[in-house]
Amino acid sequence: MTTHAPHALDSPQGPQGPQAAQSVTLPASLDEAVAALTAMPAAVPVAGGTDLMAAVNAGLLRPAALVGLGRINEIRGWQYQDGHALLGAGLTHARMGRPDFAALIPALAAAARAAGPPQIRNAGTLGGNIATAAPTGDALPVLAALEAVLVIVGPVGQREIPVSYLLAGREMLRPGELIGFVRVPLLHAPQVFLKATGRTGPGRAVASVGLVLDPARRGVRCAIGAVAPMPLRPLEAEQWVASLIDWDGGRTLAPEALEAFGEYVAAACVPDQGEPVAPGVLHLRRTVAVLARRALGRALTS
Repeated sequence: MTTHAPHALDSPQGPQGPQAAQSVTLPASLDEAVAALTAMPAAVPVAGGTDLMAAVNAGLLRPAALVGLGRINEIRGWQYQDGHALLGAGLTHARMGRPDFAALIPALAAAARAAGPPQIRNAGTLGGNIATAAPTGDALPVLAALEAVLVIVGPVGQREIPVSYLLAGREMLRPGELIGFVRVPLLHAPQVFLKATGRTGPGRAVASVGLVLDPARRGVRCAIGAVAPMPLRPLEAEQWVASLIDWDGGRTLAPEALEAFGEYVAAACVPDQGEPVAPGVLHLRRTVAVLARRALGRALTS
């Protein structure tokens, strides 16, 4: 996937339509990549290319230049840092789906395994999933629930922004900047990713949920994906259900409270759009309610 500002696939356009790519640069480090992007403002950075090639094939994009990120080894792994995992933006979905990564961040591994067929998982990257910011990106609700922070590298050094800020458009990547790393807290507690698709097998999500428990803060964090342009956090529902969980007695919760949580989340994330409520809205709301209820139930019994 490409690592550029959200929605950048709409450009650049020339007077005769999409421009043809004129050059390809293959930097070996983040510093070299930043220098290349600074020198060529019209260049499009690309890692796995899964989104970029779809845009090219659809005639939406003919980049004037490409900056390939596939040779930058520093963003292809992860390291531990003060109770967090610092994940390289070049991590592929296939790599994140492996057992060693799943032991570290289970929900993100589950999202990576659900990202599509093998050829997509082998090529698509974590940073591309974030930068493309497609509403159906499987990693996005998990990162929102984990309250991940992005480490942005650019011509003037590094800066950090919450992933939710980029997805909501409150912060944008500046010229010459790239997503270098994603910092995720290691909660050492249950976390779940679930999604519903419109067909059997891997496919784009109709709705998805990332849910994590935070026993240290006696909190529940939930994010719903695919139902809006960005993942939605039902904060009131989170706070309400967290107050009902017996954190000292095995994290138990009454079944009726679990059911109510699903309805609470669905009402917050799929609001009414006038009367009568359209059948499609009702179906989506039921889907979100089921996903939220199941995710919390699985987390509490893990």
